[in-house]
Amino acid sequence: MAEKERGAPQSGDLVLSNEILARLPVAELDQIVVYLEHQHIPRHTVLCDPEKPIRYGYFLNSGMVSCLIPTSAGRNVEVALVGKGGFIGNSLLFGVNRSLLRMVMQVPGDGYRIKSDDLQRLLPTAPHLFRSVGRHALLQGMQAAQTAACNRLHNLEQRLARWLLMTQDRAHADNFHVTQEFLALMLGVRRVGVTKAASSLQKRRLIHYSRGDMTVTDRRGLKAASCGCYKADRELYDRILSQ
Repeated sequence: MAEKERGAPQSGDLVLSNEILARLPVAELDQIVVYLEHQHIPRHTVLCDPEKPIRYGYFLNSGMVSCLIPTSAGRNVEVALVGKGGFIGNSLLFGVNRSLLRMVMQVPGDGYRIKSDDLQRLLPTAPHLFRSVGRHALLQGMQAAQTAACNRLHNLEQRLARWLLMTQDRAHADNFHVTQEFLALMLGVRRVGVTKAASSLQKRRLIHYSRGDMTVTDRRGLKAASCGCYKADRELYDRILSQ
């Protein structure tokens, strides 16, 4: 493992909003900090692609990433969301440098990236980091399973309400940019269905939506409009990541 260069950042120099990094013991954070590179990440940046090796893992400080499964029809379907509580590049934990998912920045933000080779060398000597990234990988898998059940059992308006709440949680913002075309793609439905569902939520004054700008105006009401999958998502998140 390379020694820290003179003048390299120390753990106290970082502004850590990412929950995985922020919870690390100082000794482990000091191990990893020299390998971290701060990044501003614009909307639509592809962080992982199934067709390419994973070059970097990412610890988000802000913003939100959509985890997408590419299909043979050329479409992408969203199965999970990642915010500042998570990590991009879960397969690196298992020594696999390819991702089955396409990870795309949907709400712009910032974070720290680390070269995949450096991360894989660090993990055996950083048990807290290994455990935290592993728990996030488990959470992401469970979230994908919950999404599959939700898509099968619940109507589009309920699913849209759930997606908006989950996005709000991960982006830590009441307002974000999202087009109807993107929502249709993420929810695996036709655009006309998204238009109808969004219009219904707006008429009930739960959201305000105009030209791609989405604002959650009544979070309590949006929770009531959502299905029970949102509550299950939150309970799962708290149970796995709080231990």
